Amino acid sequence: MRRFNLPDLGEGLQEAEIVRWHVAVGDTVAVDQPMVAMETAKAVVEVPAPWAGIITALHGRPGDTIATGAPLVDFQGESEADETGGAAAASDSTADAATLARGGVVGHMPETGEVMASQTLSGGRAVSSHRRSRVVPAARELARRLGIDVDALQGSGAAGLVTLDDVLAAQPATITPAPHLAHSTSALRPATTNGDIASTGELEVLRSLRRAMAQSMTLARDSVMECTVFDDADIEGWRQGSDYTVRLLRAITAGCRAEPGLNAWFDGGAQGRRVFQHIHVGIAVDTPEGLLVPVIRDAAARDAAALRGEVNRLKAGARDRSLPAADLKDFTIMLSNFGVMAGRYATPVVVPPAVAILGAGRISRDVVAVEDSVEVHRRIPLSLTFDHRCVTGGEAVRFLAAVIADLQQPD
Repeated sequence: MRRFNLPDLGEGLQEAEIVRWHVAVGDTVAVDQPMVAMETAKAVVEVPAPWAGIITALHGRPGDTIATGAPLVDFQGESEADETGGAAAASDSTADAATLARGGVVGHMPETGEVMASQTLSGGRAVSSHRRSRVVPAARELARRLGIDVDALQGSGAAGLVTLDDVLAAQPATITPAPHLAHSTSALRPATTNGDIASTGELEVLRSLRRAMAQSMTLARDSVMECTVFDDADIEGWRQGSDYTVRLLRAITAGCRAEPGLNAWFDGGAQGRRVFQHIHVGIAVDTPEGLLVPVIRDAAARDAAALRGEVNRLKAGARDRSLPAADLKDFTIMLSNFGVMAGRYATPVVVPPAVAILGAGRISRDVVAVEDSVEVHRRIPLSLTFDHRCVTGGEAVRFLAAVIADLQQPD
């Protein structure tokens, strides 16, 4: 019998939820045949069979949450019935190498008893490590930022996997750890502590996008020194029906040209930053399941029609959860266009390693002074949050001034 554990699906997340099985116990599968659809905090990913053989056990049902590295599927290999000992082991090694060469498995996770040697991507720089405890990537990054020796922790996850909860529980006593919620394998199953249910109703454990958002916001709170500046752009010169989002994207590229330091990543541990020439804008998209941030690549190189087409594609894909993982990572700056619904100003949150996010509020008609008279003009409220560890106030306001100047140009 060979056991396949849930691999890291390439997004640095500690778990995934089973959406549907494509196979059943007793089925014979071929290498790379889709076995199960797993929903991560970002996308639905099809996990293929790493080996050919007969399915002998499925570890979980639709709606169950499986930790990265936990058992997923048990196989009886095609040759196991008449091969033993060293021959089977040699066959396994050959099959593993062939599968990895084909790219059939999404990432690679050692089997249950192994200790994993990991790599941490810090500000775009890969830092190799020697043999360590098995740790989910997000937990290792949080431990690094909090100054915790993650390899000294006892993991509470499957086969000793160190999770975010383990890192949070290891914080110094001067920091109040986040409350630990009882584990629930289904979003529809309430979590209780000692049989009690919250007086306001049943407690539902966060999963998928909302759980990822909670973890991301916790990391941002603990690792970013945020500061926000506010101003307004007068858009009275725009034609009726102007594309609000496209104009904001164009203005962000103008701001990045004026102050490239806001189109950057910051590594607090290494005390260094990476300033990018390309401008990849992450746009916050509200969905019923939670917040997603698809990425518009090379925004400065796209004309208005191309930007609108990409915005439409990404929003549709975000709402039906069909976007590939490649569309959901590596943004260099962010836009929160919350004003399409309501709200004038906000303090949008910078998500590391990025260093800036521009929030755009609801367009309003304001009374403004024009020379010696008073007029009513349309204006966009703007809120720019930046990481003050690596961005100065002067850089931030110069960026914002360039954004305003671009927005105030007539169509």
